[in-house]
Amino acid sequence: MRSEKKQMVQEVMGLIDNRPVILITYKGLKANVFNAFRAKLSEPSINAACRVVPNTLLRIAAKQLGMDALANTPLAGDTALISGAGDPVALAKAVREFAKGREEVKVKLSVVEGALLSEADTYALADLPSREVLLAQVLGLLQAPAGQLVRVLNAKVASIVYVLNDYCTKKGQVA
Repeated sequence: MRSEKKQMVQEVMGLIDNRPVILITYKGLKANVFNAFRAKLSEPSINAACRVVPNTLLRIAAKQLGMDALANTPLAGDTALISGAGDPVALAKAVREFAKGREEVKVKLSVVEGALLSEADTYALADLPSREVLLAQVLGLLQAPAGQLVRVLNAKVASIVYVLNDYCTKKGQVA
């Protein structure tokens, strides 16, 4: 393999190693639209990059990283590799937003934490709430039992106070 190709394989390996990856087709897409998409991906909220990669070099890089599922997946046509360092949900949302209304753009597959996802699975991932929202929901679920326990214990103490208050009121009326 020529040194340029080896260098490209190293770059692809850096893009796919332990990162969420989405592979899309882009044939027929205008360059200015594609460049605008790349600029959107580089925003800090998404923190991703989009590179056009040859399918063969992608397979070689995946094989060298031990990603056999990706290496053995047949890929055809133009492939753009979108790789993010951040939240895979935000990445999938950005791709779904870009692909909406564009026939030229189709998701081929995704790789999240070593698992291959189909186009439908990738869009299902995009439908999930963001990481922050999910963490807030989990925190709410964890706090709910403690809050309910406090309310139950408080109700028992309050009921004792009500009984004593009624007793004292009745004693005051009798005397």
